[in-house]
Amino acid sequence: MHLTPIRLCRLCSSAMLHQTVLGLLLACAVSLSSSAVVLDNGLPMLWSQTASQPSELPIQNDVLMPNPWHFLNRMSLYRLLIAATDPLMGSMGTGVAESPFWGLPLQLAWMLTSGRLVDPTGTTTCGMETGDTMCISTESWWACENYFVSVLPFLSAAQNGFMGDGVQVQMQVPDGVTEYCTTYADCSTRFPVAMSKWDTFFQSLRGISESADPDNVKKDNILGLYWDAQMTSTTTSSACDAKKGHYSAPEVSFANAWLNSAEYVSAAHFQSSLELAAKFIVPLPGRVLKEGDVAPNIEGLSQEENSMLNTFSWLDSINRVMGGTLVSVWRKGMCSVTTREKGRDLLEQVMLTPAYSSISFMGIVTSMATEC
Repeated sequence: MHLTPIRLCRLCSSAMLHQTVLGLLLACAVSLSSSAVVLDNGLPMLWSQTASQPSELPIQNDVLMPNPWHFLNRMSLYRLLIAATDPLMGSMGTGVAESPFWGLPLQLAWMLTSGRLVDPTGTTTCGMETGDTMCISTESWWACENYFVSVLPFLSAAQNGFMGDGVQVQMQVPDGVTEYCTTYADCSTRFPVAMSKWDTFFQSLRGISESADPDNVKKDNILGLYWDAQMTSTTTSSACDAKKGHYSAPEVSFANAWLNSAEYVSAAHFQSSLELAAKFIVPLPGRVLKEGDVAPNIEGLSQEENSMLNTFSWLDSINRVMGGTLVSVWRKGMCSVTTREKGRDLLEQVMLTPAYSSISFMGIVTSMATEC
């Protein structure tokens, strides 16, 4: 079969032409504040540079071939997922950015501007200001974890017709890298449970949206399937664990606590809209943690960042001391639409109120569990 060269789309050529400008923008964003910048004109960083339709991604022989190791390509996966599913998200609210998918591009933006997509081994300049600032390192634990909640749902969405009838997708991968799946068939073979969960989400979305149920029930059902798929992908990302060895002990502890926090938001069916997700992501640490960093007194981080890290730490510590009981009790308490709504409100108080008491949290959670 004759292979035509990969067509350079508007997205890719723009990235090449404006590489210096983008690098300066990122450097400026980091220098303006200790916190990682995740929003640009109210949207995720560099959103305007991403693909607005599948045909703007790289294509070879009529197969979409995104490069998930380039920031703009990976961010494009999220933009396309949001655009494809938004018509079925009316139960989420009347705003234009209510989809739960919005939390993921904000996370990716935070990973970029906080330096977490950089090659942590230091053997390449991938992601560094002295190299390609749009490069995502295959050695980054954060990039690896994010792969499972970007590439997997996109491949499932395409397989289920959300990118157009019969659209085929194959992800690009750097030479010599073999640990990442690149097609729907490949990912389904390697990670069948995660792909099955995403298939269930996309296959159920239209039926839920068009049902006669009240909007709050539709919303809860959609969020339940969404978080079931996302948490399964997150659990599957344990395949990335070896890459944690590239980081300091404080960064690894934070990464583990960050993963643990997802147990709470998922059980509560948190609606990670653009506005709500930004509240939780903006205070995340604006740089990779190093040896000696101990919240809430980490030099160079803002009070909000230190507070957020401290909250992550005590939530994770209490759960570990209790042998995982805190998460179990929380899940038990999230037994109905009503209790999950209360749970979402409680999470916002806990994560965004610096002086919130861990004892108060445990008391409320225990009380909610007894109501079920």
